[in-house]
Amino acid sequence: MKKHNFSAGPCILPQEVFKKASEAVLDFNGSGLSILEISHRSAAFVDVMEEARALSLELLGLNDKGYKALFLQGGASMQFIMAAFNLMEKKAAYLDTGTWSAKAIKEAKLLGEVEVVASSKDKNYNYIPKDYSIPSDVDYFHCTSNNTIFGTSIQEFKETKVPVVCDMSSDIFSRQLDFSKFDLIYAGAQKNMGPAGATLVVVKEDILGKVSRNIPSMLDYKVHIGKDSMFNTPPVFAIYTSLLNLRWLKEKGGIEAIEKINKKKAELIYSEIDLNPLFKGFANKPDRSNMNATFNLVDDTLKERFDALLKEAGINGLNGHRSVGGYRASMYNALPKKSVGVLVEVMDELERKS
Repeated sequence: MKKHNFSAGPCILPQEVFKKASEAVLDFNGSGLSILEISHRSAAFVDVMEEARALSLELLGLNDKGYKALFLQGGASMQFIMAAFNLMEKKAAYLDTGTWSAKAIKEAKLLGEVEVVASSKDKNYNYIPKDYSIPSDVDYFHCTSNNTIFGTSIQEFKETKVPVVCDMSSDIFSRQLDFSKFDLIYAGAQKNMGPAGATLVVVKEDILGKVSRNIPSMLDYKVHIGKDSMFNTPPVFAIYTSLLNLRWLKEKGGIEAIEKINKKKAELIYSEIDLNPLFKGFANKPDRSNMNATFNLVDDTLKERFDALLKEAGINGLNGHRSVGGYRASMYNALPKKSVGVLVEVMDELERKS
């Protein structure tokens, strides 16, 4: 029986994507070769790479706006240092909203001065700071749009004239934004786009080439752009599966259509969290994420009973991160609303039987 997968990452993907990807493992497009064994320099895979890059820009509304899409390796963690290598000359501003932004800050400090404009660490990152300004004398401003561990999300992005870098690993392609306000977007595929192993980077070309340092080739965006994202052997299967997922999203109506579905799923789970006296939400209500709903039991003695009900219902991946505890329902694009309904029914059942 297929389980209801609320895992925070690697993420759930559409069943049709799994099917097509599995078929390609045996025979890619009738070539008599597996997608796992074709040459990354072959015309067949070059077509995959080009379509994946083009479709990424199309879905984000960034075609013909001076952006390049790259599929790289190393996850978002590599981008913490890569963004700084390419953009930081002297100083950068960072918003600290969780574990991943804190890691990004740590890496950037290796290359220059970091000004943390605001932090929600004082309350274990359960809210998004709002009372801050972005300095005008920095090389760029960095933020994390959605915080997977803590279940918070930036609802409004501040205006600034400095380049904006955003880690969108856990909410990429999930909601409509004016993506042209961001100069560099990066996202590990495994949160909401594809399997682990690929990282999407979308960068505005005119912000590059302005630092005086020598940048190692593997960390240089201009090198990867110049080689059409094929400077070294790319993660072929991860990119192909991401392409299948991007095609699926386009067929669904793109980001506008999926956002409406995501909002309904979030409304369903948060309504239950707020109305059921056995549960308490972790994140500040105005800052709640539509991708990751974090919540705790009011009475921890009910944990064993609740966990047994979850297992019986076929619910997987609901345990919260160790820094928060409790539970985390990750509701990425491919998670059916039906799965959220099953979770809500289990929460209701716990209340009825307690």
